[in-house]
Amino acid sequence: MNNRQAGVLLHLTSLPDSSGKLGKLNDQAWLFLDWMSQAGLSIWQMLPLTEPHDGLSPYQAVSAFAMNPAFLPEDWLSFYDESEFVKYVQNPPHWLDDYALFMAIRTTHNHFSWSDWPEPLRTREPEALKQFSAEHSEAITLLKQQQFVLANLWRKLKTEANQKGIQLFGDMPIFVSYDSADVWANPEQFRLDENFKPTVVTGVPPDYFSETGQLWGNPHYCWETMRNDHFGWWRKRVAQALGQFDLVRIDHFRGLEASWEINATEKTAINGRWIPSPGHELLSALKEDFPSLPLIAEDLGLITEEVVALKNQYLLPGMAVLQFGFNGLPDNPHALNEQIEHSVAYTGTHDNDTTLGWFQSLDEGTKDWIMGQLIPVVDEKLKLTQLESNMPWPLVVAALDSVAQRVIVPMQDFLMLDSNHRMNVPGIAEGNWTWQFQWSQIPDDLADIIRTLLKQTDRLHSKVDSVEKSDSAQSTD
Repeated sequence: MNNRQAGVLLHLTSLPDSSGKLGKLNDQAWLFLDWMSQAGLSIWQMLPLTEPHDGLSPYQAVSAFAMNPAFLPEDWLSFYDESEFVKYVQNPPHWLDDYALFMAIRTTHNHFSWSDWPEPLRTREPEALKQFSAEHSEAITLLKQQQFVLANLWRKLKTEANQKGIQLFGDMPIFVSYDSADVWANPEQFRLDENFKPTVVTGVPPDYFSETGQLWGNPHYCWETMRNDHFGWWRKRVAQALGQFDLVRIDHFRGLEASWEINATEKTAINGRWIPSPGHELLSALKEDFPSLPLIAEDLGLITEEVVALKNQYLLPGMAVLQFGFNGLPDNPHALNEQIEHSVAYTGTHDNDTTLGWFQSLDEGTKDWIMGQLIPVVDEKLKLTQLESNMPWPLVVAALDSVAQRVIVPMQDFLMLDSNHRMNVPGIAEGNWTWQFQWSQIPDDLADIIRTLLKQTDRLHSKVDSVEKSDSAQSTD
């Protein structure tokens, strides 16, 4: 059986929305599945589905479990069934009560961090929580209803995707936000002091890109406590993710081998230290629950031999980003001639510029040098699909033609878009996470071009190939 696959990276918020808001879990998601099926793509990769803080980054969320209510369609109540909801709350997900209570309290306290709430609520004094719950039962119930509908809609989307031969590919940040239901409800699982404040926080050390490193500020896990209950919190988290997705990427995977620990009083990430993590024990526990362990290791950046050994021991594919493959240095794992089969190759990720934008930013000499490497590899396939040898197509075709088992292309690259359509610029707080495509941007022949390329590169699965082409995606505007 052919195990070569190709997919697209597109977050739900990047789907079109006629109301002018960010994309939702509505008919547009189903239309996108139809378009993917036409194109022969068999993986849809998204960013975390969790609810961001008051900003838009899905990597800093108020809960590691709850889905973002902003994904609800405008008519979401039409999908609500009271009798089914009653059953849902009688046997709720383990996180639901804490999440709903947390968000209700947060709303009544002007979205202040839970560490600034009145002490009885901050410390989860039972009588205070009981009284608050009674006084705000309507708001708490509404939050639960939203999660109920989201779970049902998502289940329908995943069922249809799988029926079309399409896998859903999710993303899990390794750390969670301090101001979250997870830390508030489980303070013993995190490195906090007697006042429930973090003693140490996360980040990465100084490197070529930042002389002060990156100070993320997430609390570190109390691994000793997690060991004592055999990583129960993590196992529940991964179980939820693998219920929603067929594959899950662990963001900053190297943190499972060792993580950069910074005193909470520091203003930068310079004065930190690498602290070992019990990655072997955790992955071993997860493998008990999920023998196939369908996880992808985000292993970008400075990766040590120990991290590679951890990834390889559990047979986890890593990542390669072709935009990083042209620095001319030997043993560059992102270079075309260094690709390996057991990996996921990307033209770029949500943190990269679009491939066209990246290429346009280079000097003419570097452009010529890169094209000199790409064109001999992809020229024949470009001609067969009547594509001109203009970026981003040479890099897209090179990725599809690589030995990597899975290849993911951001939607912006399929649409040949420039830097104005970038999803995120790391380190820049404003202007991120809002990109959306419109159906009018998709050329009529794009799905056929992609399907032809997938056939040429042996990435068109028989199940996807057998699905009848639907005109529904092309008929929308």
